[in-house]
Amino acid sequence: MGPARAHSTRLPGPGARHYPSDLTDAQWQVIAAHLPRHVPGGRGRPRIWPARRIVEAILYLDRTGCAWRYLPSDFPPWQTVYGYFAAWRDDGTLARLHGQLRAQVRAAAGRSPEPTAAVIDSQSVRAADTVPRATRGWDAAKKVNGRKRHIAVDTTGLLLDVVITAASVQDRDAARPLLWNLRRACPRVRLAWADSGYQAHRLTAWATALRITLQIVRRPDDLHTFTVLPRRWVVERTFAWISKHRRTVRDYEHLPASHEAMILWAMIALMTRRLAQPTELSDAHLAYVGSNPTPATIKLAGQTRSSGPGLMRCGSGLP
Repeated sequence: MGPARAHSTRLPGPGARHYPSDLTDAQWQVIAAHLPRHVPGGRGRPRIWPARRIVEAILYLDRTGCAWRYLPSDFPPWQTVYGYFAAWRDDGTLARLHGQLRAQVRAAAGRSPEPTAAVIDSQSVRAADTVPRATRGWDAAKKVNGRKRHIAVDTTGLLLDVVITAASVQDRDAARPLLWNLRRACPRVRLAWADSGYQAHRLTAWATALRITLQIVRRPDDLHTFTVLPRRWVVERTFAWISKHRRTVRDYEHLPASHEAMILWAMIALMTRRLAQPTELSDAHLAYVGSNPTPATIKLAGQTRSSGPGLMRCGSGLP
């Protein structure tokens, strides 16, 4: 009998096209160090496609938002790519890769690898017809029929944990499993900021039991124009980073775990670019436009350039 259809025997040719989402050699070295090593002679069908091409296919699909069956022929067969995607999602490889890259990015920025403070928030996204009714809901406030992703980030915006629920789930209800997962993933976190949607006595008591202080950042009552709120802008920026990947703009995944995996891959792509860039640019992401413009300068490529009005460092004094 011939080879199974789910694992094509066609080899990658030298004329394969390159895409903007492909990894550079430096970026691949960052990721390859944390992937399971292939042991020749083991059980199962011998590996034909290199792991780098598998990762590039996942990043291409995450960035462009195409369907699995629409992967270009330059990549491995979609069945093979999805097989690795699902295996790494379920065996913890993806979570370990994301956590190790986050620790490296924090260390490169001069921070402790383990955070001690977090910011939590949620975002509702519309669901495609591939999302089953059992895992979707109606968000009456945002008028969205789909799912809601609840995330916790550190003070620089790096993702700490994510929980996917139906859009009908209230923020304060989903915050309990989010804080529980945050406690297990980052045991040093002792402070979490949130908006007024998380204000509830039971949630505060639950956070206290986990040795986490929940601090609510309220919007001023007399405020009728847009302004950058302390701490809350960090998590909003992370949502913007995630939404640059079209596969995460709308939920197409049958399983909530797959949507969570797409979010992790989006953050892995961001952190890989940071770790692979020159050392003098490794802290460029710490600059942001503040609400009170002040002159500042940053060093780029060995030259001192004016950052323009409003460029500030987002150092919070917390590791």
